[in-house]
Amino acid sequence: MPSTANKRIAKNTLFLYIRMLLVMAVNLYTVRAVLNILGVEDYGINNVVGGVVTMFSFLTGVMVSASQRFFAFELGKKDFTKLNNYFNLTLWCYLIIAIVVLFLAETIGLWFLHSKMIIPLNRMSAAEWVFQFSVLSFMIQMVVIPYNSVIIAREQMNIYAYVSIVEVLLKLAIVYILTVFTFDKLKLYSVLTCSVIFFTSSFYILYCNRKFSESKITFYWNKNMFYELISYCGWNLFGALSAVLRSQGINLLLNLFFNPTINAARAIAFQVNNAINQFINNFFQAVRPQITKQYATGEKENFMILIFRSSRFCYYLILFFAIPLLLETPYILKLWLKEIPEYTILFTRLVIITAIIESVSYPLMSAIQATGKMKWYQICTGGLLLLNLPISYLFLKLSYPPQITMIISIIIAVFSQIFRVFFSRELFHMSIKGYLRNVISLISKVTVLSFLIPITESFLLSPGLLRLIIIIITSIITCILSIYFVGITQIEQKMIQSVLLKKIKSQFSPK
Repeated sequence: MPSTANKRIAKNTLFLYIRMLLVMAVNLYTVRAVLNILGVEDYGINNVVGGVVTMFSFLTGVMVSASQRFFAFELGKKDFTKLNNYFNLTLWCYLIIAIVVLFLAETIGLWFLHSKMIIPLNRMSAAEWVFQFSVLSFMIQMVVIPYNSVIIAREQMNIYAYVSIVEVLLKLAIVYILTVFTFDKLKLYSVLTCSVIFFTSSFYILYCNRKFSESKITFYWNKNMFYELISYCGWNLFGALSAVLRSQGINLLLNLFFNPTINAARAIAFQVNNAINQFINNFFQAVRPQITKQYATGEKENFMILIFRSSRFCYYLILFFAIPLLLETPYILKLWLKEIPEYTILFTRLVIITAIIESVSYPLMSAIQATGKMKWYQICTGGLLLLNLPISYLFLKLSYPPQITMIISIIIAVFSQIFRVFFSRELFHMSIKGYLRNVISLISKVTVLSFLIPITESFLLSPGLLRLIIIIITSIITCILSIYFVGITQIEQKMIQSVLLKKIKSQFSPK
């Protein structure tokens, strides 16, 4: 890969990690604070009712993917006129979709809330507030998608870091306001959360309008471009809907078979999952535009190198945090939360295992999306994801415990990744042997070596803060050493040595 591209990825990754650390730290605190303020029942209601609206957000995921793909593709070809055309075409499409979702939410969504969901009667009014402000938040997020996509395609990741400073301060303010005002806490929380989304989205829109010419709004229509966009989105729609049904559908099944406390446990587990996934998302968000641009320019060798390298590093980034989290889940949750709902510890461990498996899938998904050939990929992977629902329903009906839903998700995640590898071979001639040698073999060795000492310590030492600190330090050291000596290629080792030597020379060279 060109050195300028590597430097850009490194710079953008740094900005995104600054953003991530702020967001993660505040999120971990606010989850604990909000759980204590709302209580387990209201926290579960907020999660499951907001999840009804989230079921509509599969449209958001589809449009985000489409925008980023087409914007980055045209930037790779330096066709700014067509870039502006795609921007306006997607913007008007999103406005229409937002209106359609509003109609569906106010009809089918409200019917489902009142008729099917298990909500205590004395909290139905608060649940309605959560629902309505979740719908409004969704509509705001739909409109801002093209602007966020422009920022990502332009690789201006520092903007996210700056906005996040304000965003985390606002989230802290929400916690303070909840403790001060006597108004219904759940209702107030839904209003304030929506307000933060409105504020940050407004900034992104204003920034893009001032900085990027392609974000100039005009009424543009092109039938061929529209069909190209719809064709891409159409097949992505099935895959995105499948992913949402896997997550929110399981959430609803747990609500139907159990109670909001189980939803609260699952919500906490996924908060932990979201926190560690930020490390992957921030790195991959910096890499993703380059994958699309490399494909657009026909640089196949660089394209494949980037896929293999980013697959490994996505895995390594989550492994750093997965080891201590898996080994010390009970103690970490005890430090974090005053009240730990039943099943939270087990749910958290199973969710982390799923995240580890799925971490290597992001570069392959992005590479497939860069080609624009999504039909059979989405049919097959979407079909696999949809199997979560009927299989989970069957096992729950047979009186299996709630964790069976996550075990099923882990098994299906493995089969989905196997399919992606074979599909990539057919689509852009990726070598399966090369993938096994450059990705699977290396990450397997790193995993075994990284776990050996920490897992031994977890058996030998008594639970407590000292054991947690020792395992964290040991995990970091063993991961770094394992990655350097067996987890990267010789070329990558030389690149690291070169960077370190330059840093050392710059520190000791005369000023």
